[in-house]
This record gives sequence, structure tokens and C-alpha cells, in this order.
Amino acid sequence: MTVDFGGSTGLVTDDSREADGKTRFLSTKLNRSFEEEAVARGANVVHPKGLIDELGLGSLEVVGITGTNGKTTTAAAIYSLLLDLGYGAALQGTRGLYINDEKVEEKSLTTPPSLATIAHMFEAKRRGVEFFVMEVSSHAIEQDRIDGIDFALKIHTNITSDHLDYHGSIEAYRAVKSSFFQDETKKLINRDEEVLKFNVKNAYSYGIENAATYKVMAYTLGGGVSGVLKHFETVVPFETPLQGHFNLYNITAAIAAVHLLTGEDLGDICEAAENFGGVAGRMETVSHEPLVIVDFAHTEDGIKQVLDSLKEKEIRVVFGAGGDRDRSKRPKMGRAAASIAKKVYITSDNPRSEDPAAIIEEIARGIEEKEKVEKIVDRREAIAKALEDLEPGEALLVLGKGDETWQEVGEERIPFDDREVIREILASR
Repeated sequence: MTVDFGGSTGLVTDDSREADGKTRFLSTKLNRSFEEEAVARGANVVHPKGLIDELGLGSLEVVGITGTNGKTTTAAAIYSLLLDLGYGAALQGTRGLYINDEKVEEKSLTTPPSLATIAHMFEAKRRGVEFFVMEVSSHAIEQDRIDGIDFALKIHTNITSDHLDYHGSIEAYRAVKSSFFQDETKKLINRDEEVLKFNVKNAYSYGIENAATYKVMAYTLGGGVSGVLKHFETVVPFETPLQGHFNLYNITAAIAAVHLLTGEDLGDICEAAENFGGVAGRMETVSHEPLVIVDFAHTEDGIKQVLDSLKEKEIRVVFGAGGDRDRSKRPKMGRAAASIAKKVYITSDNPRSEDPAAIIEEIARGIEEKEKVEKIVDRREAIAKALEDLEPGEALLVLGKGDETWQEVGEERIPFDDREVIREILASR
């Protein structure tokens, strides 16, 4: 990637093949072995911190959110609240790049490479942004893709089991997440989780079960998430159209974060929370009659949380697991789904180079109640069968892909949107 920052900074690349006397080479942990080649081509070398300082990006208030689940919704909620309160804000994450309520780039990695993030920060500053909100993945922490960024606030949502194919063990995964919180940067920690290790200097907390800086004193989940939030002597109500107990944590984290960042009246922030309707593909209701919801849940904990949010209903669930990814979580996902759902339809997710039928069998191994299971490789067929079986008063959850508009099969991306497929099937009935 090569970016023209204009002015005295000019061209910067992270690809040694594009480096020369006029194009500087951004040296990072991922490309450092190519630094000599770039120098041989006549390029000057710059490091992320140096480039950030040179571009004057230190004035941006950067907010980093990390966790197994909840990053996207929490980041989007913070971004939405800041905009509603009149601040200039940018959002970088799984859903792409947004600046001041405009979508600037489509989806990419949860946390892009260093040069892309710096380019996004530069564009945000150029457009008058004060706050740059970004999702921070465990891969990005491990690979130093956030090197050189001075965060105004770091936020922890939760740590469950994911990406063990990359990190090797749950202990290593937790250690990587914990490493993000070892400095003295202002941080906001989920008090109801005990696995994170963090520097207590400048640490604030939020929670429901345990004492916290921002403590949910009471809540209801019917027809949306609402509650009463206590911050020292201040007690204020809030309500949102979000669904699910896990979203109670997400919106509480967002409210607390915006309060820490801006110092605005807590009541005004909670009032603005009413306008946040959630994120596409995250507990997104596609049909009310019958009730059909699409969500991105793709871990054991994510599936539990989503199903538990509708535990007052009989639930059928369609899901699979991604190929070429952490295989250890597959039977756990099956067990989690079957522990709550009336019927489990195991199907393809993004099989990539793997045999989708083999992935389905690995998921099914975690389920003892075989009578609950139906295995259908074709995802459209699985959704159609689940809809056909749905009885009055039941809910269908279609999980794993959220707002993705494709399926990765082999080397191809085949157009496929769970929401559109559901609507087409329902319309044809």
C-alpha cells in the first residue's frame, strides 16, 4: 500500500517494492525484514510513531476497543453517541471506515495494517474529527499494527475463546489481550470479568454484577435494553431499542466511555443512547412475524449470549463455523447452541479451503442430543428448512455471518446475504 499524504510528508509505502528515493518506507513488525531492500532502492525509512507525529495526528483522541465479542457494537455506539452530542467522530473497524456519519471505505480487517490506520486517522483529522474510534483485534495487538498510536482511552469488553488457531492456547490469547492494558493509558474495564490483567493506574470500570465506576443498578430486557446507571452519586435512567443481555454491557461501556472522554452530563449521554438502534447484522430483526433474527455470533460465548437473550421463546438456530480457522471451538459452539435451542440446523459458514461437511461433523460432535440436530450443507437450504419447520410463537436465529454479503468457498467469494435469503424465502411462501 502506498499513500500520498501531500505536503512535506509526500509518499509513504509499506511495500518495499514500491519504495524509492521519492517514496519512504514505513517499517513495522510485519515488514521489517524488507527494510534493507527498501533502503537499497533509495528509500528513507520512517516508523509509525514518527509518521504520526510528523502528520500532527497527536491531537486526535483515539479510542481503542478490544474483546472477543462486543467490539463492533460498542465502537459503533460510542461513535453514534459522540455524533449525537455534536462532536466530530470517525469509526474504523469490521464494518469499514466512517467519518462524521459518512461511509468512506467498505469493510476490511477489524484492525487494518499500520499505514492504512494512519491514513484513516489523517483523513479524519483533515475532516475536522476530534475522536477516532477503532476496534482493536488480538491479531493487531500481537503484530504491533497499533504501534505508535497514543490512545486516549482503551476499552475491554470480554475475553472468551477465539482465534486459538493463531494464538495457540487460551492462555496466550488472554495474555495478548491483557498486554493492551499494561500501560498507564486511561482504560475502561468490564468489572464482571476476572481474566484480564491490567495496570490499575487510570483504570475505570463498568459492570452489572459487581461494584464498578459505572454500575447498572437495575435493568429490563423486554422490548429493548433499559436500565438505571449509577456513577458515584449520580443515578440516571437509560433505554435503547437494542436486544439482549450482552447489549446491556455494550451500551453501558459506550455511555461510560463517552462520559470519560467528554465530561458531558451523564443524563444527556444516556438520553442520546435512545437513538442508537444497533449495528447491521448484530441482533438484526429481519422479520417480526415470524420472528427471525440475524447475528454475527461465531464463538461459543457469542452463541450462548444471543440465544440466552431470547430464552423466553422456543428457539431454532441455523449456524456453521468458518473454515481454516480455530477448529477447537466447533464442538463447543454446537454444545452451546443445543443447550438452549429446540432445534439446531448445522450448515456451511465460510468453508474456505475445508470440506463443509467435515466442519459440520466437527460441530455436531459437541452435541449429545442428536435428535435436536439437522445437518444441511447448503446454507440456503438450511435456512429454508428452518423457516419451514418454524411453529407459531417460535423464533429463528441465523448466526455466524451477520451483515456479510458473501460466502467464502475455496478461493471465491460467492454472493450470499442471510438477510436477503430470509426475505426471499419468506416472500415466496
